[in-house]
Amino acid sequence: MKVGVECEYWVVDETGALRDGRELVTAHECVEPEFVAAMIEVKTPPVASERELRETLQSTLRTVLAAADTEGLRLVPLGTPLAEGISPIVSDRGRLLERIYGDGLTPATQCAGTHIHFDAGNVMRQVNLLTALDPALALVSSSPYYVGEGGLSASRPHAYRTLCGPEFVRFRDLWEYTSDAGAWDEHLDAAYESFRAIALDRGVTASEFATHFRSDDVIASPIRVRRDFPTVEWRTPDTALPSQIATLTDDVARLVAQTGTKPVEIGEPGVGSHRIRVPPFEDLTRLTTAAMTDGLASRAVWSYLERLSIDPRNYRPIAAEIGSHARISEADARRLRLEYADRLEEDVRTLLDGVSARQRPFSDARGVSGAIATGTVHGEFRDLL
Repeated sequence: MKVGVECEYWVVDETGALRDGRELVTAHECVEPEFVAAMIEVKTPPVASERELRETLQSTLRTVLAAADTEGLRLVPLGTPLAEGISPIVSDRGRLLERIYGDGLTPATQCAGTHIHFDAGNVMRQVNLLTALDPALALVSSSPYYVGEGGLSASRPHAYRTLCGPEFVRFRDLWEYTSDAGAWDEHLDAAYESFRAIALDRGVTASEFATHFRSDDVIASPIRVRRDFPTVEWRTPDTALPSQIATLTDDVARLVAQTGTKPVEIGEPGVGSHRIRVPPFEDLTRLTTAAMTDGLASRAVWSYLERLSIDPRNYRPIAAEIGSHARISEADARRLRLEYADRLEEDVRTLLDGVSARQRPFSDARGVSGAIATGTVHGEFRDLL
């Protein structure tokens, strides 16, 4: 199994203010513009191991950072700009989305995330496992503020999924587990037609819509099944330091690899030798809410991730470092953007430190341990929720 990663970064100047980063797109073939001017996306080709991922990210980011330095620009790995970030929409698709969403598109202009593509295998199992891994957003949450307002550990997923307007939440929030690949396709096609109907009602022509949207990319939910690659795309994590994303990718890829031989069943969460069990969707949504609200400080989230063979002790989320108060000023937001621009550059320099032994392919599940929980533990776990 190979994996591809897409990391979004804010572009700021030497004062920490958001700036147009489109000139950086030409610095490397693995860099693309985003739909707002102050964001770029750094992509990797498909890679087979964590070390290869780190090598690729380091090489690309070194080139991009050198180009940014020449222009007096910096890259920032934060899930939001903390305070409100004003940056114009610059893509045709983005402008079309603005016509459809209206003010509901604003949260998307304030959010930077990470997208991880896994080679498609048993799609139903992969989709259900990645759905169940939604609370893992706590591992790399990188902004406790949305347009200056605090109160959450992970403000980006909350804003991106729920502040887009009631008619659009169904296209952006987490979907329930699927019974099979055919059922997922039917759900996706129905969502496409519903979104198309909204677009046409708001003055978008059928030709415009067909030019910019396909059924597999019209939704912005945390899981996408991409028919053209083919991959299953996990869009849950914030952007973060490259080392954090590499560690998360390794942890999640080793679980996804196991879906080739193990069924994913609903039950008491855990990873066993013959199956993976995930919680009922209602329990999962409570865990995701706890992950957004309290991050790894939530006992329930921490315990759940351990049950799925992910060790939270390997993670130091940026959001926990920043902390959260009721509000953040523009001056403090700019200061933090520059602080984490420094952290990004240092992280890129040291990205290969201490990983010489981590060269086994993602498809090698050795080291992924866990056990199906017993009925006795079931009550304890439910109490945590």
